[in-house]
Amino acid sequence: MTLSAPATASAEKGSAHSDRALLASVRNAARVLRAFSRAGQELGITELSRQLGLGKSTVHRLVTTLAAERLLERGSTPGRYRLGLVLYELGSNVTEHVDLHQAALPVLTTLRHETGEMVHVAVLDGLEVVYVERLESHNMLPIFRQVGHRLPAHWTSSGKVLLAALPPDELTRRLADWRPVAQTPWTITDKNRLLAELAAVAKRGWAQNNEEGHLGIASVGAPIRGRDGKVMAAVSVVGDSARMRTMMRRATALVVESARVISRRLGYSSPPA
Repeated sequence: MTLSAPATASAEKGSAHSDRALLASVRNAARVLRAFSRAGQELGITELSRQLGLGKSTVHRLVTTLAAERLLERGSTPGRYRLGLVLYELGSNVTEHVDLHQAALPVLTTLRHETGEMVHVAVLDGLEVVYVERLESHNMLPIFRQVGHRLPAHWTSSGKVLLAALPPDELTRRLADWRPVAQTPWTITDKNRLLAELAAVAKRGWAQNNEEGHLGIASVGAPIRGRDGKVMAAVSVVGDSARMRTMMRRATALVVESARVISRRLGYSSPPA
């Protein structure tokens, strides 16, 4: 049966309307993301609704969808949101990450040369670390194959450093539903033990991972601070546990100093020792 002309026109009109509606939704989602114009900015539904001229219910649906896709994440204050790190993984870098790359790369190159091991810079996303910089060494390891790789924060040295830097109430919130699975006999799975470990990390300024996530792999990490003094990332050296044991004290000193240098390059003025 041949579709009549009026019916065809109606179908085309309906299709065009559907396309416009779909594009409008995408456009509004992009407007929501662009509303977070300042690095670290956090906005609530009411603010976004007023700023964009959209209804609160529409903004709420958009924000909920973007958060589900990890393009947005919950902020430090309930009901507020900020840009998610998935944007970094997709290549839409926030300015501070570009600065981090520029500040870290020459220091990482020196650190790799001094240790002969793989070096990383990582940031925190929920209870995971995302590796945003990575320099391979000739000592190839069967892990961390690419930038953007994620690992549970509690069994990496970088992750411990970043968790230890969180405000206590924020750390408590993130660990509320923490249900870890042991990867090795040395994985920390008890919350009280983890909290004690993080308190020690915060006090001494560096963290170690001794086969807690992968057998035969050890690492040491230290915090990178931004201009405002807040911990924004962590630098780490990762290697075979046997090699790392023979050089752990030296590797720790080198990582701590590298973190200080990167922090200074980012504008942080460290207090006198």
